[in-house]
Amino acid sequence: MEITSVNNDLVKESAKLQQKKYRTQSSKFLLEGYKAIKEAFDCGIKLDKIFVEKNHLKEYDFAKDLIIETTEPVLKKLTTTESAPEAIAIGYQKVYDKNLLKNTKKVVLLEDIKDLGNLGTIIRSSVAFGADAIILYGESVDIYNPKCVRASVGNLWKLPILHLTKIEELEDNFKDFERIATLPRTNNLLKTFVTKQPCLVMFGSEANGLSEDLIKFSTTSVKIEMAKTVESLNLATSVSVILYELFV
Repeated sequence: MEITSVNNDLVKESAKLQQKKYRTQSSKFLLEGYKAIKEAFDCGIKLDKIFVEKNHLKEYDFAKDLIIETTEPVLKKLTTTESAPEAIAIGYQKVYDKNLLKNTKKVVLLEDIKDLGNLGTIIRSSVAFGADAIILYGESVDIYNPKCVRASVGNLWKLPILHLTKIEELEDNFKDFERIATLPRTNNLLKTFVTKQPCLVMFGSEANGLSEDLIKFSTTSVKIEMAKTVESLNLATSVSVILYELFV
């Protein structure tokens, strides 16, 4: 199959997936570039179709039945970046059952995270340092936003990511966990902190930190010791440092 017109109905419908409401309605999302597409395919993510620039068709032989040969203008219509990649795929979002949390030992919770790049980087670090799952708690950004998909560099589907919105859900799933609040002011320093498992490590947004509900829910707390001339670290950097120390 070949599509060369940016006004093709399939192209116009696919471009709508740049918007959250269409991703939610369809349970589909966009993947841009070879690495994201190949990682998704290898991890068993169901792909609907792959738009591929004609000079790169051989690279996508692994999914030849899904290929739509196309042109750079069509890919520019579909991409959310300034320069179009050689291929853009449409995939189906993965849904996880909360029951899987019963078998986890190391879980990361992110409350009200708003920065897509940070979330993508945190997903990548969570995979790298052995987290079993990520909980997005409260009002967090969409993990299937193309910017987050790109920032996770193919790691989005390598561990379960679940949305929870009520403290009761946390109480039901993590009552037997050590629940660690990451706070700027606590006497527990990361370099001497000893973790018990299973554990839930909770991070608040850069703007507001952890809510009072989650601080009360915690059983202990920890902070990164650093130079007094630095007020705070970027959230993704903080998560990476803490997960390395506690999980590895």
